[in-house]
Amino acid sequence: MTTKNSSKKPQFSFTWLYIIIAAGLMFYYIFGDGEGSLTKKVDYSELTSYIEKGYVKGITVYDNNDIEAKIIPDSAKYIFKGKVDKIGSEPVVTSLIGSKEKFEDFIDEQETAGKFTGSLQYEKKPDYLGGMLWNVLPIVVFVAVWLFIMRRMSGGGSQGGVFNVGKSQAKLFEKEKNDKITFKDVAGQEGAKQEVKEIVDFLKNPGRYTELGGKIPKGALLVGPPGTGKTLLAKAVAGEADVPFFSLSGSDFVEMFVGVGASRVRDLFRQAKEKAPCIVFIDEIDAVGRARGKNPSMGGNDERENTLNQLLTEMDGFGTNSGIIIMAATNRADILDKALLRAGRFDRQIHVDLPDLNERKAIFGVHLRPLKLDPSVDVDLLARQTPGFSGADIANVCNEAALIAARNDKRAVEKQDFLDAVDRIIGGLEKKTKVMTEKEKRTIAIHEAGHATLSWFLEHANPLIKVTIVPRGRALGAAWYMPEERQITTKEQMLDEMCAILGGRAAEEIFIGHISTGAMNDLERVTKQAYGMIAYAGMSDKLSNLCYYNNSEYSFNRPYSEKTAELIDSEVHKMINSQYERAKALLTEHKEGHAELARVLMEREVIFAEDVEKIFGKRPWASRSEEIFEKEEKSEAQEPESTLAPEEPANNTVAEDKE
Repeated sequence: MTTKNSSKKPQFSFTWLYIIIAAGLMFYYIFGDGEGSLTKKVDYSELTSYIEKGYVKGITVYDNNDIEAKIIPDSAKYIFKGKVDKIGSEPVVTSLIGSKEKFEDFIDEQETAGKFTGSLQYEKKPDYLGGMLWNVLPIVVFVAVWLFIMRRMSGGGSQGGVFNVGKSQAKLFEKEKNDKITFKDVAGQEGAKQEVKEIVDFLKNPGRYTELGGKIPKGALLVGPPGTGKTLLAKAVAGEADVPFFSLSGSDFVEMFVGVGASRVRDLFRQAKEKAPCIVFIDEIDAVGRARGKNPSMGGNDERENTLNQLLTEMDGFGTNSGIIIMAATNRADILDKALLRAGRFDRQIHVDLPDLNERKAIFGVHLRPLKLDPSVDVDLLARQTPGFSGADIANVCNEAALIAARNDKRAVEKQDFLDAVDRIIGGLEKKTKVMTEKEKRTIAIHEAGHATLSWFLEHANPLIKVTIVPRGRALGAAWYMPEERQITTKEQMLDEMCAILGGRAAEEIFIGHISTGAMNDLERVTKQAYGMIAYAGMSDKLSNLCYYNNSEYSFNRPYSEKTAELIDSEVHKMINSQYERAKALLTEHKEGHAELARVLMEREVIFAEDVEKIFGKRPWASRSEEIFEKEEKSEAQEPESTLAPEEPANNTVAEDKE
């Protein structure tokens, strides 16, 4: 929480004062005498002289040979000289004796002479420290353990301890904060920015909308994949709005105490009403907003459901003119409760999708500001080479490029550093030291050459960038592409991609005579794609125009019969086999070029699209993006790793043998 009077000076706590006072009282109770009498330690000879003079009225001998003699008050003035006013009612003299037998004989002599008429007692020396430990320490340990548990259960020892466990954990950001994030720091996502800007503008100028009869929206839900900037948009709203901004996570409502979640929701809205107009932002709302169970016998977290019920009540409870707007973010909107998504609670769902080409260019511009760049860096090329990257991925690329440049003692981050950073992040760490036999190396080269050959001659296959048999991450080799950004995908495009993926396994069977485990990742991709095409997209001849997608979270039954399941399996097998035979036919047709490509790949380990073009000629189905890339990358053809992996590079890699 940020306030005007915030100070970093340590605050005085009365707890320590109470502890010191209690310790002092305990020490005085144990070691002090209530009457304030004086005590003096003397030698044994002095003690015997006091007894002979008749100053002593009682003697106590302890088991450790310590002796304690009580002095007659009238005679004490001769022993405690100068302290007559502080003698007290029972002054004491202590000493140490050597032999109890000799001391007893001495006392008998003094009693016979009439000089000692008091009592002689034998006692065990009291252990004050041990008594305190046995009596006080267990209580102290119990209290300490209880306080520790209470502090942990109340949220890690937050202020107020267990007594404030039901209070809201939201952080309040006031408008006076200087290091705030604004919409200028959020690149791309123009549609989402426009909607949240309207919310901020409504809070700043409500009359502009209310004079036309409009009402302020009660809630806005930011939905999108991870790393696309949902939380960053909320931070920008907090920076732009001249109103208080409450920020918390969905997990902040969850606690082991019963009723704490609902109590925190009530306290949050109570604070928001006091600060209205204001914005409340709940990050990862799926932690508390998951759909409630329809079958009570299945169990579940009743505390979470009670928290959700309280949240639903509060969102629909405050008035429309209260000036409180609820913003939330999640990447799992499909599992949220329907009552939470209805109009009147979250009136708007703002989709924050992966950035397109122009948005990636703008995001690169934001993250390149703090870097010291070389003139060779081309932002347009970097944006084209990162399809499917989120804003967080692009930030990671820029940071990794700076680390690579620093590792190589460069004064500026160059273009090659960014290309290497993309390869490192997507493909994994290069492992040139991995030991492989010549036979394994040849198998990998033939496999990757099969991918490259088919992608070159298939019309809808992604443009090839480079092929490598250098192990990287968990892959033993990879064919790297530049996928085109498509809004829709046709059946022909998906079949061409499937055929290109099967090129590695087909090349092994044709040119080696046996197959290996290196195609496991390829087969996994093809199988998932075929099932998606047939069961979801309706791209089968026998099951055309049918979609069996079921999004019900609590449904344990398939939305089709066993006979239909057998038919789906049959159609998947038929589709994959047809593309596999197609791949073998194309490879047989271009077997000379494939053999030359595999030979060059074994010699150089990394080859580029230019090398493939020298072997097969110009690609007959070159796309516009491929032509642009080739024109700008001519100068990079001889560099070992100067191009980007595709959106999912592992999809075209040879997986390690784990059997």
